[in-house]
Amino acid sequence: MRGHLSFSILLFLFFASLRLCVMFLSFRSCPSVNLLLMNQLADTSFVLEARAKQHHWRGAGLLSIKSFVGGSALYTIDGGTFLVDDERFLIFNHAQEYEITIDSDTPVESFCVFFDSRLAADAVRNQKSTPDRLLDDPFDGSAAPPLFFERTYPHDALLSPALVHFRAAFRQRQGEIGWLDEQFHGLMLRLLSVHQRTLAEVNHAPGSRPATRAELYRRLHIARDYIAASYPQPIRLQEVAAVACLSPNHLLRSFKALFGQSPYQYLIDERMRQARWLLAHTDHPITDICFAVGYASLGSFSWLFTQRCGLSPQAFRLLNRAASSIPS
Repeated sequence: MRGHLSFSILLFLFFASLRLCVMFLSFRSCPSVNLLLMNQLADTSFVLEARAKQHHWRGAGLLSIKSFVGGSALYTIDGGTFLVDDERFLIFNHAQEYEITIDSDTPVESFCVFFDSRLAADAVRNQKSTPDRLLDDPFDGSAAPPLFFERTYPHDALLSPALVHFRAAFRQRQGEIGWLDEQFHGLMLRLLSVHQRTLAEVNHAPGSRPATRAELYRRLHIARDYIAASYPQPIRLQEVAAVACLSPNHLLRSFKALFGQSPYQYLIDERMRQARWLLAHTDHPITDICFAVGYASLGSFSWLFTQRCGLSPQAFRLLNRAASSIPS
């Protein structure tokens, strides 16, 4: 990794004797958590807190929640591209290989939670088993962890408050092993609730068989995340369809059915969302923001922004600055 970077990785190691050892590793120039180390940490829950303008890493990780503040990170896996920013988090399954890139003018802060590979399976078993069975065999490890849908999720009222609370208190309470352990377990229960909610969404995907609906849901979210990650570029329907392994007509019809809008309408929404963030959080000239979100004409961008947001870009910026200057 290049550029100025300060990483802090808090590693909590569980031993057979149930003793917990905390390792705190500080990296200042070239941090690298390699695949071998990640495999060794398969029975470990830990937090990776980072602050960087530029960062690039490739490898495999544990089941994890990726979240960022103050900018965005681009993740790629085989067959998928994901943009994670202030308004979304990302879920990856255990042993998923991925690549992350951060390239920003200002520092981007990450708060990524990695889960012990046994934690999800144990939580599922405790939800599904009877009290008698849990008492008779409290350490049964035969349950399989769920396979989460790898996609970005908008911050919500279910998981996000716990994630925000964890992040806010982490630096002050990182030495409280019991508190940290409870945060991992609490987040896992909320993550399973998010998964159950997602399974309910899958039932609304087109298709007569559950397996068909689940696969189509997965491919449509691959398409949606690709659009969100590629918003500055001119995107054709055929390109998105190829990424999702669907025909253009099938993509267009199914995308509308599941999300209530066409791929192009979603692209415009994403461009406007990014423009609002840049107007509110940076001093970039409006012309530069216009180009940054994929428009070649300032007039077209300003007209569309006004139609979608009810204010011109300049008025939107002034309103946000006035609101931020009011004491809370």
